[in-house]
Amino acid sequence: MRDSTFHSDGVDVDDQRAVYETSLGAIYQTTVEEALENPDFSALHGSVQLIFTSPPFPLNRKKKYGNLRGAEYVAWLSSLAPRLADLLTPDGSIVIEIGNAWEPGSPSMSILTLQSLLAFLEAGDLELCQQFVCNNPARLPSPAQWVTIERIRVKDSFTNVWWMANSDRPKANNRNVLSEYSPAMLKLLSSKKYNTGDRPSGHDIGSTSFLKNNGGSIPSNVLSFSNTSSSDPYLRFCREQSLDPHPARMPAGLAEFFIKFLTDPGDLVLDPFAGSNLTGAVSESLERKWISFEPLADYIAGSRGRFPALLA
Repeated sequence: MRDSTFHSDGVDVDDQRAVYETSLGAIYQTTVEEALENPDFSALHGSVQLIFTSPPFPLNRKKKYGNLRGAEYVAWLSSLAPRLADLLTPDGSIVIEIGNAWEPGSPSMSILTLQSLLAFLEAGDLELCQQFVCNNPARLPSPAQWVTIERIRVKDSFTNVWWMANSDRPKANNRNVLSEYSPAMLKLLSSKKYNTGDRPSGHDIGSTSFLKNNGGSIPSNVLSFSNTSSSDPYLRFCREQSLDPHPARMPAGLAEFFIKFLTDPGDLVLDPFAGSNLTGAVSESLERKWISFEPLADYIAGSRGRFPALLA
């Protein structure tokens, strides 16, 4: 059921009707290919600050949400790059999470994800700003055949997250994603004493700048989030409505990190592979505008559970 047409400051999607919307965003039942070819979405060009998404991974087993394999996957993903890049503001970013792939029937990792990244960068004429790793310490051991049965590999617990942009200086501010200081660092700040001088590495630490309280520490590009909750509002809503939850949900902390890092309140965030619309919900909570595309009606129906105001 399509409820309304989304109008937001600077973005006016005239004739395309949203399945549901909030004061900040809307989700449309469409594939990204259809949306990119639809003139109704032409207003998005040059207005998106962040494209944050997790496209279907190049898995060996076919999933409900759709996933190509091999050269087909590389060609498909890279074909989207120039059209997605055209949607960005001059200092906008694209962040894509892609999981690892394995060779069919073999305990060898596939290089397909790396080939896809390189093809995407080249096709979109994009700069690779930084690589991130998103580790899920609670992830079940996989691939099961090699990890739990033959025990010749350790569990694959992380995904790669690639940050790209049209330039090498997109909008970004790591002050927005500072980590809490450790007890040891808080003790150091309190003591006002720092051991300057040479280190075994050869570095000469001659400054007392480490004694300045910056409100937190700069995070690394290794992020860790468990994704084990079985009682969050989204899953409860899916159970109540007898809807299948999306099987490949990313942790909310991952979306929150990049939305805070690369956008400001009022900026527009787009997820072209919305799934359960986690990106839209996190954007909403952080006062960012958002637009999401998802072709499967059941996943859109379930995603309403992420927006309590829609259920009141």
